[in-house]
Parts: sequence; structure tokens; C-alpha cells
Amino acid sequence: MRRYLFPLLLGIVGCAILIQLGTWQLRRLEWKEGMLSQIQTRIDAEPVPLPDTVDPSMKYMPVTVSGTTTGDEIDVLSGTKEQGGGYQIVSRFVTDDGRAIMVDRGFVPQQARHAQRGPTRLTIRGNLHWPDEKASATPEPNLDENIWFARDVPAMARQLETQPILVVASLVEGDAQGVEPIPVAIEGIPNNHLSYAVQWFMIAAVWAGMTVALIWRIRRRTY
Repeated sequence: MRRYLFPLLLGIVGCAILIQLGTWQLRRLEWKEGMLSQIQTRIDAEPVPLPDTVDPSMKYMPVTVSGTTTGDEIDVLSGTKEQGGGYQIVSRFVTDDGRAIMVDRGFVPQQARHAQRGPTRLTIRGNLHWPDEKASATPEPNLDENIWFARDVPAMARQLETQPILVVASLVEGDAQGVEPIPVAIEGIPNNHLSYAVQWFMIAAVWAGMTVALIWRIRRRTY
């Protein structure tokens, strides 16, 4: 029995650790689903006029703004399943009370990027947003071509000379100029905890199988 003790102990401890990691991921899944539910509830709430003071703690708050685009825009490289590659149009927008903000009006396909989108009056329902899209590997914007590779609210605000406020449109009243709104949605928020849990449980099963195989081989050598 002594020769079985170490591999058996190693197998039990290893399986226990791996199962605990899988269980932890299931708890994280429950937490993430609750958080996503809260975010969805906030996205779907009744919109309010744009507050006088805005900060990132108001992320996802539904708002309505009325005003006029100025014709100045930032083109963010993007794409949709239906239309393929294209750009999200972030426009400089002056509200009726004179505040210069940014509005992510939505998507245009590649061929419509250079279409004329001059000043136009719009009433927009959308959500305040501070996207977390810029990573260490994200290229810097090509300012000569006005092509950006991520939405970076402070940097875009400096470029367009606006307040660091971004409203992502979900409904546009007025001449949308061919721009299709892409509302804020929780689908873009990663939630991989279930797959991680399955991976840990599968590794635990493999570990258990390897332990049984090792003990079987030790047993065979005793005869």
C-alpha cells in the first residue's frame, strides 16, 4: 500500500485543486451574469436630459440630446456581420444649450466613408459611454487619414475640441445621413467563465485518469 500512497495523494490533491478552480469560475459566472443584468437594466431605463455634470460613473446612463452636428467627425475602424468592414462615425455635436459633445452615430460601410455628412439637426436617444477599447497593441490613430482604431473618449474629445462626453446613439430623429445606429449592448462584454470552468473540470478528469493509470502500472509491477 505504501507505493500507492504518494500517487494517490497527489491525484486527490490535484483533483481537489482543479475542481476548486472550476467551482470558483462558476461563482464568477454567477457574479458576471448578475452584473450584466444590472447593466442591461441601466441601458434600458427611461432616458433623461443630458446632466449638467457628467463623469464615468454615469456609464450606460440613457440620455436624450437635441442639437446640430458640425460636420467634423472621427472615423473608427469597425465592422458588422451583415455589412462587413466599415467605420463608426463619431461626430462633433453642439447641443441646443451650446455644449460641444461627441455622438457615436453608428456604422457606415467602407464605400460610404467619404460621403458628405455636413451639419444636420438631430434629436438623439442613446447612452453615455466610456469604451475600454484601447490596449497596448492598439495602433495610434492615423490623423492624416482620420482613421482611428479604438474609441478613446479623452483623445477624441481633444481632437474634436469637445467636452469628454460620448453619447452612443440608439435612436436618431432627423437626417441620419446613411449612418446606422449601433446601440450599446452587453453582448460586447466578455463572459467566458463557463468555458473556463469546463476546462478546469476537464483537466481534473484527465488528472484523475492519469492517477488511476499510474496506480495500475505500479500494481502491475508488483506482480
